[in-house]
Amino acid sequence: MLFSDFTVKNLTLKNRIVMPPMCMYRADKEALANDWHFIHYVTRAIGQVGLIIMEATGVEDRGRITSRDLGLWHDGQVAGIKRIVDAVHANGSKIAIQLNHAGRKSEVEYLDPVGPSAIAYSDKYRTPRELSRDEIKEIVGLFAAAARRAVTAGFDAIEIHGAHGYLISEFLSPLTNKRQDEYGGSPENRVRFLGEVLKAVKGVLPNDMPLIVRVSAHDIEPGGNTPEDMAQMLNLVKDIGIDLVNVSSGGVTPVAPKSYPSYQIPYAITIKEKTGLPVIGGGLVNDPLQAEQIVKSGVDLVYIGRELLRNPYWPLHAAFILREDITWPEPYLRSKLV
Repeated sequence: MLFSDFTVKNLTLKNRIVMPPMCMYRADKEALANDWHFIHYVTRAIGQVGLIIMEATGVEDRGRITSRDLGLWHDGQVAGIKRIVDAVHANGSKIAIQLNHAGRKSEVEYLDPVGPSAIAYSDKYRTPRELSRDEIKEIVGLFAAAARRAVTAGFDAIEIHGAHGYLISEFLSPLTNKRQDEYGGSPENRVRFLGEVLKAVKGVLPNDMPLIVRVSAHDIEPGGNTPEDMAQMLNLVKDIGIDLVNVSSGGVTPVAPKSYPSYQIPYAITIKEKTGLPVIGGGLVNDPLQAEQIVKSGVDLVYIGRELLRNPYWPLHAAFILREDITWPEPYLRSKLV
């Protein structure tokens, strides 16, 4: 199961293993990809990861989480990223990019943060300025422009970051969205910004390119979204063109989820059951047998995060444990596990 292929639209993965987006904090002020990013991502392709999702990439400078994150808000940032995409493809993996706006959680020190409401993440963060309607529309346009550049770079799919308390997530959660206009209040209003981003991004993608959305299915804190709430909002916008949901949790407030192996899998199953959409699930998954059972439980793809940081060749080891005969990189055949 873990090593069976999976197809969504024009994207066929050779296995169900996904490397989720994990910030490297290695870019410079110009937000350009460099040799660190190249080695990091291409090594996981050599290790036979089915789908690599590039780290949260800012749609504007103010939208980066930190001043060391990647960006895709101007054409000069495309070449370094395209170099990575081409090398990942040459080594047999597929690659997506996660487009993000950090909102109130931006730590870029030379720019002021913004959000749906003027509520700080914590006393260690700056209070964001509440966005006007016109500014919201401008940010929607920034997502579309970044997606267009991502298509130029050759990515296989686009992921919109709607999780972990960044801007889209802030609009989705009643804990962070206290607006009194058409972007706040009811679930229909709170999901409006995500819907507008999806429509704008969909408009610049090839018809057969998958669009992924990452969500925090549970806000953890009382009064926040539950998996059922998130499924309800996704159902309101899924027909715009969501092809896959990457299910995480937390990050909206400093209240952290209790983490243990597979702790987010129930959220992924709930989202799949209530939306009918295929899902990516995970959460401290590091054992191949565990990952195999997750796929058997109905989760379509499994994200492996920290374990792939420790061991970029984890899929090769997993295939041995599961007795799967997969294709190894030819230069490594002498070390193939049998």
